Amino acid sequence: MNSYERFAEVYDVLMEDIPYEKYVEWVTNHAPCSEYPTLLDVGCGTGTLSILFARAGYQVSGIDLSESMLAMAEERAQEAGLSIPFYQMSMDELEGFSEVDVAVIPIDSINYLQEEQQVKETFKRIYESLRIGGQLFFDVHSLYKMDHIFLQSPFTYDDGEIVYIWYTEKGDAEHSVYHDITFFVLDDDANLYERFDEEHYQRTFPIETYKDWLEEAGFSQVYITADWEEQTPSATSERIFIRAVK
Repeated sequence: MNSYERFAEVYDVLMEDIPYEKYVEWVTNHAPCSEYPTLLDVGCGTGTLSILFARAGYQVSGIDLSESMLAMAEERAQEAGLSIPFYQMSMDELEGFSEVDVAVIPIDSINYLQEEQQVKETFKRIYESLRIGGQLFFDVHSLYKMDHIFLQSPFTYDDGEIVYIWYTEKGDAEHSVYHDITFFVLDDDANLYERFDEEHYQRTFPIETYKDWLEEAGFSQVYITADWEEQTPSATSERIFIRAVK
């Protein structure tokens, strides 16, 4: 995985079909915002959800591994008139937080962890950071999406200013995939497109495996739904939503 230095510039284009408001609704429905609860946005990216959660009344902190993503998140928060602290760290090395009311790992961020132990360690550290009764919310790619949908590439996009060609191939580990994306970004001054390439690796696991790991970390209740709705996952669900209570 690279440093994402250029990826931050085009991240929001890739995420433009994500209904962020539904994510906030999912969290607020189960962890109502009252008396300024604290929320940790793990893998906060460019800060879109951090800002939405702050506007909903949460006291938000964000972490991400990418320095350039965090720089963009900080700039956006300042422009929105919000004071949101952001920290650079990997989710499986989370430290420095305690008695947190809510933690979120949004938009398949946890699928970027390559090893089983990293996922387990992430659950353990978030568990230790939450207060009793605190909740973890996260989503992952389903096995169906990883093993079938993603392998139907290439995928393309062109809005006149950003163009990408997105190829995928099966990863070495079970239920994993390599993403190879070539971007062309318009330089208005030069009236030319600048090319850069990104390679990303994602891996997911069966629903029951995530549930077992959460319980192993100490979570007492685990709830699982799919595809932005409060519905039971099916064989063709693409995004799995998991909520765990300490």
